[in-house]
Amino acid sequence: MNGLDFDLRVLRPWARDPGFYANVWAEMSDVPEHEGSTAPPIDLFRFTFPLSKADAAVLSQQLAAIPRLLDQARVNLRDGNARDLWRYSDQVLSAQVETLARLEAGTLRLRTLEGEPVASLAGTGPELRHAVRAARKASEAFRLWVADEARTKSGPSGIGKTEYDWYARNVHLVPYSWEEQRTLLQRELDRAIAGLRLEELHNRNLPQLPMLQDPAAYHAWSRQRLQRFGDFLISARLMEERPAYRSALEARLIAYRAPVDRDFFGHGTALDPMPLYSHFYHWVELARMREQPHPDPIRRALPLSNIYDGRAEGFATALEELAMQAGLYDDVPRGREIVYIMLANRAARGLASLHVQANAWDLAQAGRFHARWTPRGWSDANSALVRFEQLLYLRQPGYGTSYVIGKLQFDHLVARLSERADRDGTRLDMRDVFARFLDAGVIPVALIEAEMLGEAN
Repeated sequence: MNGLDFDLRVLRPWARDPGFYANVWAEMSDVPEHEGSTAPPIDLFRFTFPLSKADAAVLSQQLAAIPRLLDQARVNLRDGNARDLWRYSDQVLSAQVETLARLEAGTLRLRTLEGEPVASLAGTGPELRHAVRAARKASEAFRLWVADEARTKSGPSGIGKTEYDWYARNVHLVPYSWEEQRTLLQRELDRAIAGLRLEELHNRNLPQLPMLQDPAAYHAWSRQRLQRFGDFLISARLMEERPAYRSALEARLIAYRAPVDRDFFGHGTALDPMPLYSHFYHWVELARMREQPHPDPIRRALPLSNIYDGRAEGFATALEELAMQAGLYDDVPRGREIVYIMLANRAARGLASLHVQANAWDLAQAGRFHARWTPRGWSDANSALVRFEQLLYLRQPGYGTSYVIGKLQFDHLVARLSERADRDGTRLDMRDVFARFLDAGVIPVALIEAEMLGEAN
């Protein structure tokens, strides 16, 4: 109810954010729900292609609503003046046009738990083909209208510190204000960069990590690193040895990318894909939610208002460093350097998002800060990745900070459990901590902490 109240009072994406109306999704998110606010979604990845006659009828009906939805959007957005939400929305609106064009051409790749099947309209009738074409044309016309209107927009796009504090505490149950989050993220940014430099000093007599240039050799090596990560998850009791969980990881096998095509994550995975595989724990968790649904019907349901972010993104980020400390890189110590660089990047982009929400910076300034404080020049302020990330964190307050804040909440929980174990004269078994934490479900970390410490009402 607090999330609904906030949407109605403050966020109002249907009236402020043109990107709200990009609602055709080819890729399954790596978290339980769609990232950010969206009009009722049309999830192509939930369909099995080639489409059955019944599914073709359902999809036709869904897509046929898009032209009318976008006509209504022009009315809903009439008084909107959030400058950056308008000027940067072209990225998500263009993506919808491209998705529909590829669906029409039979070249659209989906992203599902099982892999990346191709969506084709083969065998379907004229009704669906007409609906796809009409949706594409309406989406392109809406994109052009937004781009034209955006030139006149001059207002702030962030929600301000006061509303940010209310939202953090009353919707996401995060115990830190805007100011406290800024301090915490700055500390993590400093620690990550200092940790990187000390790690480089520690590794000073080691050769640099090789960068494979042959796609086939990289593919084999990437699969080997993925296998090692899966074995680590099992030994740490973070994953059961189930075919569905292994296949969820294998479907995310990182492929070779040529130097010219590398963004921030591409630079890291060129040296070692395992740090990013650690974050891909998301997919194991999604497979677990499907294979072993939580017994509690409330926790089993998809979380509303994106309250999953600190738990889902926070633990995936925490696991990058947890795995490192547990020995995942003992055979390649320089892999630890990548972990610190990834943490610095997440802290920098989270800090930037805070200043955007406070209306102190625009998205261009945020992107420059984001890139400037990412070590080794791996982040480009003008890249599609940085623009996508900073726009998402503007559209969904608190998401940009959730990676680090959720990680710190997990650290705090471990510290409290450790203090209690020391006081009781017992040994804290981290594998038991993992099991209990994960069994609680994808809910705010504050609720898990209260439950695990016996403080829940």
